[in-house]
Amino acid sequence: MSIIYIVVPCYNEEQVLPETSSVLKKKLRTLIADNKISDKSRIVFVNDGSGDSTWSLIEQLASEDNIFQGIKLSRNKGHQNALLAGLMTVKDHCDAAISMDADLQDDINAIDEMIEKFEGGCDIVYGVRSERKTDTFFKKSTAQAYYKLLALMGVDIVYNHADYRLMSRRALGDLEQFREVNLFLRGIVPMIGYKTDTVYYERHERFAGESKYPLKKMLAFAMEGITSFSVKPIRFITSAGFILFVLSILMLIYFLVRHFTGHTVAGWTSLAFSVWAIGGLQLLAIGIVGEYIGKIYMETKARPKYIIEKYLHNDDK
Repeated sequence: MSIIYIVVPCYNEEQVLPETSSVLKKKLRTLIADNKISDKSRIVFVNDGSGDSTWSLIEQLASEDNIFQGIKLSRNKGHQNALLAGLMTVKDHCDAAISMDADLQDDINAIDEMIEKFEGGCDIVYGVRSERKTDTFFKKSTAQAYYKLLALMGVDIVYNHADYRLMSRRALGDLEQFREVNLFLRGIVPMIGYKTDTVYYERHERFAGESKYPLKKMLAFAMEGITSFSVKPIRFITSAGFILFVLSILMLIYFLVRHFTGHTVAGWTSLAFSVWAIGGLQLLAIGIVGEYIGKIYMETKARPKYIIEKYLHNDDK
């Protein structure tokens, strides 16, 4: 039987952690009792520098039942880094790891099918939302636009998939080879390859607490995904610059013809529009190029993506 680890990043999750731990424990115990997974399977909570009592709750859970383990990062490093820290810590102790959020929005019953597909030979199994009933119209429409934009930019990403997935030990070992500091796991994981499959589920309402991805963070995450996996924005600048150059030549010819035929017009409106349009395009171009340069700057520093302060596991007892 396979050893399955469930990795759950946590940031200020004191409101949901008691319920989440109870639900996940029940699910894992049931799978063990049904001989679907090994009794060495574990639930690992990764504390991403929480400012509340999240770590205290994790310590309590780990001390009361060895099915729970805890990883404490030295400071807040963000969801993607916390998730990677958990996966890399457990990869040598399990046959496969399932990552999910702590808010219980991901349907834990999909775990059964993920394990079945893993036993059937899949190295990666994606949890994909079948519908978006719980989303507002704004969130639903922007999410759809985001996935379409990523596809347009050439980013290989699974539609309606977040970070609810199963990865085999082999896939986790290959994930470790991706060294970039600017993490976007939804784009990196499909690049690993191997046999993959999907499990569809309905996403629930958040059990308690507030979303850790407000609009500002969602926009930043979207920009991270686009600029980490595609150079098309820079190519767009090149294309726009070429088009504007051609248009400027045509406009020059037009104004010369107007001048020599005696139809010279002041044209303040067209002049003002041109100045603002070209100025705006230049600032946009500088901003996009700066985004890429900033990423190069961060990558060349090669700073650690996370630092583990403490790891609570069975050996601690």
